[in-house]
Amino acid sequence: MDFSKADNKVARKLFEVALQRELIKGMYEFAEVLDQWKTQQPEDNRDDYYKIFTAVKDFDKHIARRYDGLKNSWFFDTVIALLIDKIITTADLEGFSEEAKSEILKSLKFREVNQL
Repeated sequence: MDFSKADNKVARKLFEVALQRELIKGMYEFAEVLDQWKTQQPEDNRDDYYKIFTAVKDFDKHIARRYDGLKNSWFFDTVIALLIDKIITTADLEGFSEEAKSEILKSLKFREVNQL
């Protein structure tokens, strides 16, 4: 489904909210790695450095794949992916038209049923 211009505008705003939520989630994950390092204080820090480096690099790839260069034709599927990943909730769909909300929820239910 392609969104209307008004729904595209809502989607762009929602993507910014979702990005901020994912960035917070990522920062907490990085903090966990650093907290483990602080409590262990190993003599050789290379493994822990590699863990944080890898976590940041992998997270950056995820963020880039999801948000960089988003085309309007990808908005619908991106909203579905954000719902599946629990980055957004159905309450976040409030600004969309009734038609768009209905299609999003239908597609979400279809994907959930087919994953069982």
